[in-house]
Amino acid sequence: MDVNLSAMNKYYAGIRGVGYYVPEKVVTNTDLAKVLDTSDEWISSKIGVRERRIAAKEEALSDLAYEAGKRALENAGIGPEEVDLIILSRLDPDHIDPATACLVQHRLGAVNASAFDMIIGGCPGGVYALTVGANFVVSGSCKNVLVIIGDVLSRNMINWRDRNTCCFFGDGVGAAVISRLKEDKGIQTYLLETDGDAYETCIIPAGCSRMPLTTENINTDLRYLHMNNKAVKNFATTVAPRSIQKVTERAGVSVEELDFVIFHQANKNIIQYSMEKLGLPLERTHTTIERYGNTGGASVLITLCDAIEKGLIAPGDKIAMTAFGAGLAWAGMYLQWNEKSDFFEVKR
Repeated sequence: MDVNLSAMNKYYAGIRGVGYYVPEKVVTNTDLAKVLDTSDEWISSKIGVRERRIAAKEEALSDLAYEAGKRALENAGIGPEEVDLIILSRLDPDHIDPATACLVQHRLGAVNASAFDMIIGGCPGGVYALTVGANFVVSGSCKNVLVIIGDVLSRNMINWRDRNTCCFFGDGVGAAVISRLKEDKGIQTYLLETDGDAYETCIIPAGCSRMPLTTENINTDLRYLHMNNKAVKNFATTVAPRSIQKVTERAGVSVEELDFVIFHQANKNIIQYSMEKLGLPLERTHTTIERYGNTGGASVLITLCDAIEKGLIAPGDKIAMTAFGAGLAWAGMYLQWNEKSDFFEVKR
């Protein structure tokens, strides 16, 4: 699916504000090397991670999501009562039922918002959820959509005895407010793509209808993430640069015109390879993987927010984003960064 939003809709959408939250607890590579057959040098060189954040025992997904959502609303300059819809993209909710988004809606005081969870295999959700939120705005259904993306991956998804997976990941949540613009200079194009033939490349085998949890599959670690690292890397180095090329071409912009590129933070070497493939200098991207690890779907928004806080992105900048992962699924988006004055004044 390759879509030009500005060509087919009545309204325009842009990112009005962003925020993120990561837990306080830091786990370094040296900490992992004490219990695993690995080293700081290996993890740093092969993946790019130096440390990651891990949620405390009392922290659930809704706690992280609430903090990220609150910060995004503050950054956007709107109150929670102005939000029409909350979308929470996640893998590991507070409870299987009801939707964790409902609890976040209540805690934020977003009394006029509907809320739902969406699942798109974790990592690709970083851009998938933004496209869903943007479509609610450009269709005229909503004026302000709060998109929250992230997980407490350390709690149920990651096997801390498996160095092939646990070295990569950390906990964190990112959030963005998508609002109606006065003119067409926000989110311009996106693409969503899937290759279900590679479904088992990155998978948690047990825990749902195909394979309910039993004592046997718990003891054999089938409830944890299993990942073919080589296949995932080969996939990512293909689709990451290609998705950037596609969304910019669709928008009528050359790759050379991009001011900034935001990647899902899966592996620092994938990001460096992709920038080289695109012919862009590394100064036009930013990484957070060294501090936070791979935070799944949250990593795109966490990195975007961090880049803005560091003054690397300014109003008018042309930005492309890409996310990829389980499914196998991947997505891209092209947008221009906006001034706050580009958005309509909020009045309920």
